[in-house]
Amino acid sequence: MKFDTPPKFPMIDTFRLRIAFGILSLLIVASLTPCLQAAEKVAKNTSSAEAKTSERNEVGDPTEWNWDSPHWPLDPQAFAPVENPQTPQERGYAFLRKKDYLPPDFSEKVLSSLWKRWSEPERSQAEAATEAERRKMIFSRYGLIHDPSQPEQPLGYLSDGKGNWVMSCLACHSGKVAGKPVLGAPNSHYALQTLTEDVTASKVFLRESFSHMDYGALRLPLAQSDGATNAVIFGVAFGRFRDKDLNVVTPTENYPLLHHDVDPPPLWHLQKKSHLYFDGYLPKQHRPLLQFVMLPQNNAETLKGWEEDFRDIQAWIESLQPPPYPGKIDQPLADKGKLLFEQTCADCHGTYGEKETYPNLIVPIEEVGTDRLRLDSLTAEHRSRYEASWIGHYGKYPVRPSPGGYVAPPLDGIWATAPYLHNGSVPTLWHLMNPEERPQLWRRSENGYDREKIGITLESFQAYPDAAKTAKEKRRYFNTRIPGKSAAGHDFPEVLTTEEKWAVIEYLKTL
Repeated sequence: MKFDTPPKFPMIDTFRLRIAFGILSLLIVASLTPCLQAAEKVAKNTSSAEAKTSERNEVGDPTEWNWDSPHWPLDPQAFAPVENPQTPQERGYAFLRKKDYLPPDFSEKVLSSLWKRWSEPERSQAEAATEAERRKMIFSRYGLIHDPSQPEQPLGYLSDGKGNWVMSCLACHSGKVAGKPVLGAPNSHYALQTLTEDVTASKVFLRESFSHMDYGALRLPLAQSDGATNAVIFGVAFGRFRDKDLNVVTPTENYPLLHHDVDPPPLWHLQKKSHLYFDGYLPKQHRPLLQFVMLPQNNAETLKGWEEDFRDIQAWIESLQPPPYPGKIDQPLADKGKLLFEQTCADCHGTYGEKETYPNLIVPIEEVGTDRLRLDSLTAEHRSRYEASWIGHYGKYPVRPSPGGYVAPPLDGIWATAPYLHNGSVPTLWHLMNPEERPQLWRRSENGYDREKIGITLESFQAYPDAAKTAKEKRRYFNTRIPGKSAAGHDFPEVLTTEEKWAVIEYLKTL
């Protein structure tokens, strides 16, 4: 299949012109919003000719699972940081939940009014709902995970004490599985682009000041579909405004940016990894975690003053354990799958059990065959700049300037990390095992979980349904035809028979 040329966006040099144009655009959008809302009628689900429902829309009711397992914390206080943290792990989690490393994104007033930017029938449904119901609808629409210890608060945001909400790492790196919040799981519901657009429009109506996110969205796409983000390029963009000592400087490079979405990896993988990120180019240490808070508002002294915070944050991340699969497991079938896995998969993904191994192996892109846009998005020059900077301890930790492929990840807790591959293009383990069955255009359910195929439940489509007329609506669908979102590659399971594939899937549930 021939893809379009990857989108490239040069830097805009004139700051005032950019801001003026951005504000003018926002005012135009704001003035047209009522007209668009009146004109838009979101249709119900498409006809059977347009949509083909997944063969197993929802296998079993997740509420019947053994969620009361001691390994699956239902106690809301399990999500609350301890009052007086003593260990590095306790301090690290407390920092993520209580300390703001970024400026606020939006106020409570803006958050509560976001439903007014929606199209019909969602807008009318929200208007008729109670305040509590409307809050849940807002969280659901934008993929905000509720904090079980404080249900009115989104898990990935913290309050600045002045009525504003500040993003934390957990906005992307804590999600929900079958409707249950899971610390460290990928947030594959997060609709960052849509959230930011609606926040910006709401601020215009409410006459509130714009934030770094509002201005940033004028320069960079935040996401091409819900559940993934352009996070890699966020880090690249922030790095352009820093010298090797992290001082804020005027960017001198003007090379194009290869925008692409990635699916957040589960945090509990970090404890096994020797290097960071999908291509494994950075040696594992705490300083690179700071790159996502390198806004110009945070000067070099401030960033360096947070070093010990992020050392503790890394300690908390490496303390995380994956949740055990709470459903039933066919142990004889899983035992058969274990043997097959160790024969065909372990060389890349490691072994599991009493004598675990993990090779931290980079698989060449030509061999794995998955979408390569993520790999190509970072130049050797960019990687080397990190090595020579304070982030890389001025060369103490050599980077891999040309990794050449992607690291085969650990598979601990893989049942809870769907969708799969680095770009989140494969919805279930069954689809991962059967490349020819991977859907090209699909939309996930809110909380459905397929306990047979292991992953999310979905609807697949031949084309966007009539209801998806706007970019905002189209982002609810995963389109593998978009550059960077291909579901190709990782066809290694094709050496297995159908029965053997099911055995391996059963074994993967035990990890």
